[in-house]
Amino acid sequence: MDSGLLFSFLVVDLLLVCVPGADWAYVIATALRGARVPRAVAGLVCGYALHTALATAGLAVLVASSPALLTALTVVGAGYLLRLGWGVLRRPATPEADAAAPAEGRPFLRGATISGLNPKGLLLYLSVLPQFLTLRGAHLPVPAQTATLGVLHMACCAVVYLAVGALARVLLAARPAAARAVARTSGAAMLGIGALLLVERLATL
Repeated sequence: MDSGLLFSFLVVDLLLVCVPGADWAYVIATALRGARVPRAVAGLVCGYALHTALATAGLAVLVASSPALLTALTVVGAGYLLRLGWGVLRRPATPEADAAAPAEGRPFLRGATISGLNPKGLLLYLSVLPQFLTLRGAHLPVPAQTATLGVLHMACCAVVYLAVGALARVLLAARPAAARAVARTSGAAMLGIGALLLVERLATL
């Protein structure tokens, strides 16, 4: 692949990943609950690995072109975000809650569910990624280029989300009140994003 295209994709992708959303909200809430942020981030990245595999196999286009499949994915993903966000609002976490941290496997599973069921992630692979593919005269076939860009996206997510989790712990460790407020904001963000996904999808029906 052309190195200029790879660099351009990396810049655009980093800008998109740095925009706070459901992933950010989940990482911050996980950090404040005292759970292991790397496990949560690994789950989020695993969900995007699913999107990468779908895009590489050409199945992402099939899902996006099927209103019923896309609606089902949106409803399930939005429902999960609403449930998780409501749980965070009901029990806002603080760094002092380490003893009440969830079981080791749950941060990973929750992260994989959030990103894997996020239709916005799927649409990113359909709307942004194709602009950086070389269709003619390329040394790599399109599926290999798609996989390469997908792996780059996963790497960007891992770096940014690990940094977000670490900063959340460091900056809020000695500020329980601020940590509780940030946790509530994260929960509200999950609720808002889940509701927005439902409204956007229902508006297209």
